[in-house]
Amino acid sequence: MKYTKILPVIASSMLLFTACDDNLMEWEKDPEHGAVTGAELPLALVEKISRYEPLKNYSDFILGNGIGADLYMSDAAYRKIVNENFDEVTPGYAMKHGAMVNSKGEINFATMDAFIAETKKAGLSVFGHTLVWHSNQNATYLNGIIAPTIIPGSSGTNVLDLTPIKNGTFTGWARNNPGKGITTVANSGLTSTSAAIQLASSAASSLPYNLQLTSPNVPIVAGHNYEISFYIKSDVTGKGRISFGSTLNNQYPYKDWYNNGNNGEAFATTSSWQQVKIKLAPSDFKAASTAFQFNLDLGYLPNVTYLIDVNTLAVVDLDAAAGPVNLIANGDFESGNLTGWTGWGNSSTRSISANGEGYNGGYAMKLTNPTAANNYSAQQVYTLSAPLTVGQNYTFTCMIKAEAPGTTVQIQTQNTAGNAADYYGGNSVGNTWTPISLTIKPTKQDLTKVIFDFGQYATTYLIDKVVLSSESSGGGPTAPITLEKTDAEKTKIIGDAMTDWISKMMTHYKTSVFAWDVVNEPMKEDGSLRNGTEGETATDHFSWAKYLGKDYAVTAFKLARQYGNPSDKLFINDYNLESRLDKCDGLIEYVKYIESKGAQVDGIGTQMHIGLTTNKDQIVQMFQKLAASGKLIKISELDIRLGTKTPTVAQQASQAEMYQFVIDSYKKYIPKAQQYGITIWGVSDNAKEHEFWLPDESPNLWDANYVRKHAYKGTADGLAGKDVSLGFSGELVKP
Repeated sequence: MKYTKILPVIASSMLLFTACDDNLMEWEKDPEHGAVTGAELPLALVEKISRYEPLKNYSDFILGNGIGADLYMSDAAYRKIVNENFDEVTPGYAMKHGAMVNSKGEINFATMDAFIAETKKAGLSVFGHTLVWHSNQNATYLNGIIAPTIIPGSSGTNVLDLTPIKNGTFTGWARNNPGKGITTVANSGLTSTSAAIQLASSAASSLPYNLQLTSPNVPIVAGHNYEISFYIKSDVTGKGRISFGSTLNNQYPYKDWYNNGNNGEAFATTSSWQQVKIKLAPSDFKAASTAFQFNLDLGYLPNVTYLIDVNTLAVVDLDAAAGPVNLIANGDFESGNLTGWTGWGNSSTRSISANGEGYNGGYAMKLTNPTAANNYSAQQVYTLSAPLTVGQNYTFTCMIKAEAPGTTVQIQTQNTAGNAADYYGGNSVGNTWTPISLTIKPTKQDLTKVIFDFGQYATTYLIDKVVLSSESSGGGPTAPITLEKTDAEKTKIIGDAMTDWISKMMTHYKTSVFAWDVVNEPMKEDGSLRNGTEGETATDHFSWAKYLGKDYAVTAFKLARQYGNPSDKLFINDYNLESRLDKCDGLIEYVKYIESKGAQVDGIGTQMHIGLTTNKDQIVQMFQKLAASGKLIKISELDIRLGTKTPTVAQQASQAEMYQFVIDSYKKYIPKAQQYGITIWGVSDNAKEHEFWLPDESPNLWDANYVRKHAYKGTADGLAGKDVSLGFSGELVKP
């Protein structure tokens, strides 16, 4: 080895990475990185720090690092630091539900597979982070699968007069072979307020016409196609068909009842609502036919009770002239532009969506409001070709969704001068397609503008199928129906989604990941359990506990154990346990509860995102409480904030002392058998690592130029249990 005396000049990042280079480096700033951020340390300390070995050489437990998977794969200097200094890595985001699950609920393993393959080459293990959390979820997908089902209206104007069915008289309809009865039952349809036709077969029913309801005559226009549709369900498995009168060439046609390509004599029914939809072509009718009747034949099976939603029973002339005249000429946006629409306010933007993002495909209008204000601070306006008539009823409908759940929009009609308007506010918008249907009755003259007021919430809206029509312009299709899922249905759907996610993650990574954060941040600050009522509105927020209850973590741990390895280490993890000891107590009690329900929790993670003023006595008390749990204990996300990205020498020294104090305390108060290890959260103070986490800060062990900070020495000394530099000669060592 060669030795050279320390030169009394300022050190740089270039020296620290090349101190073992055969060529003597100049003591100057690295031109690739620019000026070293933060105050520069005393030269003797810089030299000491540069001579420390990699951190993991000083640790006798697992030393981990929370990293960005993309940075690790793309930045060689970053990857070199991680590989040399740590035993284990925790992907900060790339392994979470929000990063891996797409809009269909499918898991894309490609990014993590490549990352794990690269870390394996470096001899690093991967800590799975995290399976069940309330943040960083694909909340759009999870909310979407429990969102109300939108039942589209009929394909055109319904030619059936359903009034006799709704009032229970069935005038014009024939109840042939009524079985146990054919009646109208209120509040039994698709929604809690819609009526249904109830048809009950007798105990002896065995032929389709043993239970039959026959429609009035439906006029036929020569050469036109017709569609019959309705929603039906039964209390037990049932069977039905539609048959016809003598004006059809085949009174008992085999049809594709569900548009699935499988023609047959009959359709099956179950306890779930399903649509029956068939089409009649001109060739199905006998020549010179002027009308047809259809029969609902449900007598195949005995003792079955059927319900047909009245509002969905429709016969449509598919070739009839267009129904209501849409006063908004560009309301479906299929032209791919916003012709006729203008807008302004609050730096909002408006554009056409990508093709396929519209309701049922195609295009939609895309409105983005960057900051929350009042609803009229951002507006999108369509100017009508003629004013609305005062006192006339108009129908306004559209489909709309927002990126952020729980928002509203206001619709207003305004006069040309902008000084008179009618308002229709408080229209709720979900993050799945939501129908808006309003009756607009102008009260002021010269209302020529139709306006979306969308400034109240900072989010992006997609709007499609905008229709404004007058009641005098003709009939239209039956209205869409919004079908809410029950609480029980939501619980099952979300439970199935959790099973799918955890089972597939644990199975896929069974041979490469052996420790996991199964449940992350379950507790409120007061030590009580989060339950989904916390009011968080981030677009990636989704509360599993809201739908699965207190036992959501029990289920998660059981699934992780079932589909993983028996020896996998399964953790629960939370933050602020050192500053809220009641939260620490609550977490420990929740672990006891989880295990009382038959699941096994191997360890507890304490994140420890702390600062220089964090109470050290409470840190000690936290470790004592965690040790008493008997579980493996992991410091899972340790970083120490300084409140600035350009710290002073004194601040860096205090940071180093705090890192050492935390590590010393962990080793002192957590019995060795319970010491899983410590994970430092992040590598450096480089802005690339702090775009979303602690921006304009300096919480890490390397500075913005990947230079070891004073905190590196404090961490190494804590891991080693001594001041490692006391054995240094005081001379700069060069190979």
